Amino acid sequence: MAKQIRLLIVDDNAPLAAEISAFMNAQQEIEVVGTAENAREALEMVKLLHPNAIVADLIMPQTDGFFLLEKLSGGEYGPMPKIIMLSAVSSESLYARAIALGATYYMNKPFSMDTLYQRLLDFFDLRKLDIQKQPALVRSKSLDERITSIFLSIGIPAHIKGYQFLKEAIKLVIKKPEIINSITKQLYPSIARNFETSPSKVERAIRHAIEVAWNRGRIENLNTIFGYNIYTKNDKPTNGEFIALIADRLMLEESA
Repeated sequence: MAKQIRLLIVDDNAPLAAEISAFMNAQQEIEVVGTAENAREALEMVKLLHPNAIVADLIMPQTDGFFLLEKLSGGEYGPMPKIIMLSAVSSESLYARAIALGATYYMNKPFSMDTLYQRLLDFFDLRKLDIQKQPALVRSKSLDERITSIFLSIGIPAHIKGYQFLKEAIKLVIKKPEIINSITKQLYPSIARNFETSPSKVERAIRHAIEVAWNRGRIENLNTIFGYNIYTKNDKPTNGEFIALIADRLMLEESA
């Protein structure tokens, strides 16, 4: 069976690149098609090797990960691969910029090789989520991780703007539940200020994220998370309903 993930690794840390390569090549779904030390070298390999996934360091000599994202998102190198950015720097602004430029996911170093592998499988729908046996919400995980688990299970991709806006909305409602009653006057403007955009763009992007999930047809995963049928494919919630639903569930998990 042909391997479904053609992976390019981009990192100037040769030992780490070799470690990632050896681990991923041992997986039945992944073929490592090449390794590069910087963004310019990676772009040449994209032309020749046509990877559909890239794991890249953010900080590299000569040209960094942002340069790589900017070039790939321009379209001249073909379809945008799924891209996981790695960084030793933990920064919300770097994270937001990478996602805005088309990164699929962002991981801080040091990271778990198995987690990196699982994320690659998720982005290509190659991992079956057994929600009945392994609930998506685990109390030991951080709030961000628990929200990400829900988004992955229902098919909200990390590269769209609504992903970050929706995550921020859920966190704000958990912190201040009454804000859900003033979604247009307080919630959207708060998110807009954090991301330097407008409240109307926040509203549209969140709506788009919810529509993407519904179009992917994973509504049964959402219903399974909550233990009963809340929605059908033709019964999409409003932004406020969806945000409140997820926030309430996470708050219940936290207090259990």
